[in-house]
Amino acid sequence: MTRITRRHIAAACALAGLALLPGLSAAQTAWPSKPLTMVVPFAPGGAGNGSLRILSEIIGPQLNQTILVDNRPGAGGITGTATVTGSNDDHLFLMGSTSMTILPALRKDLPYDTQRDLKPVGMISSQPMVLAVAANSPLRTLDDLVTQGRAGNLSAGNSGVGTLSHLATELINHKLQTRITAVPYKGDSVLLPDVASGTISIGMVNLPVALPLIQAGRLRALAVTSQQPVASLPGVPVLRTLGEEFVITGWAALFAARNVPAAEVERVGVLLRQALAQGAVREKFAAFGVAPEVATPTQLNAFVQGETRRWADVVSSRGIKLE
Repeated sequence: MTRITRRHIAAACALAGLALLPGLSAAQTAWPSKPLTMVVPFAPGGAGNGSLRILSEIIGPQLNQTILVDNRPGAGGITGTATVTGSNDDHLFLMGSTSMTILPALRKDLPYDTQRDLKPVGMISSQPMVLAVAANSPLRTLDDLVTQGRAGNLSAGNSGVGTLSHLATELINHKLQTRITAVPYKGDSVLLPDVASGTISIGMVNLPVALPLIQAGRLRALAVTSQQPVASLPGVPVLRTLGEEFVITGWAALFAARNVPAAEVERVGVLLRQALAQGAVREKFAAFGVAPEVATPTQLNAFVQGETRRWADVVSSRGIKLE
């Protein structure tokens, strides 16, 4: 028979104590213990949705888990975002986008605070807009844009009140003292024919949407809103020529629900950045008309805060209200 000594008892007590320490339970050390769900707060399709699926196929196997992409459209992104912010699930993520930094200035009844209820993981992608005009438009340069805009002679179509394309026009008015009339449309498919016919002076649209018409000669690119010139539009200037504040891009980023452990947020962030660095990912993103964007959680948090302040200033100064 084995004799039980004080040493045996002390060792058993020590092991029992370790089992009770936070972070050492089997459930916690096994994360992820079930499939991860990444919520997209918009309908299936689109560059952001496609980009996230590409990344999930790379990151999932490295976590030894399936990643489910769950589209939850509704209320301009509010429905899907609320699904994540209101959940206690520690395997839940959100694909956030530009609207996350615009809605707080337009809606005082949001059922969440993204700064409080979400944890930034990392950027995913970005895409610039293009100021598109009719092929025979008299607008040829950015000086023409400013001169005619200050004279009140221009109109700019956008994809709806409170959208990035709308606020971009109002940012130009705010910073350059122009008087460009912002005209909301129910989608680019309705807007672009009016731009091509000259019914409206300018179309403020996502570059991938307008590019085929530009290449076909039906539209002409007056400027792009990216940091640098775009390879697919040689010779087209950047709006940033008029000021650093005119770098305006649509973006997508990954956020974690509040109960995802901090160490796992960092872990997923590292895997995300590694995936975005792959040449194959860049090529696949290019097919959607977007570019990979890399940012740490700290950098993403600072970016979101800055964009939120920027659009709040535009909304306030221009008196923009949702209809």
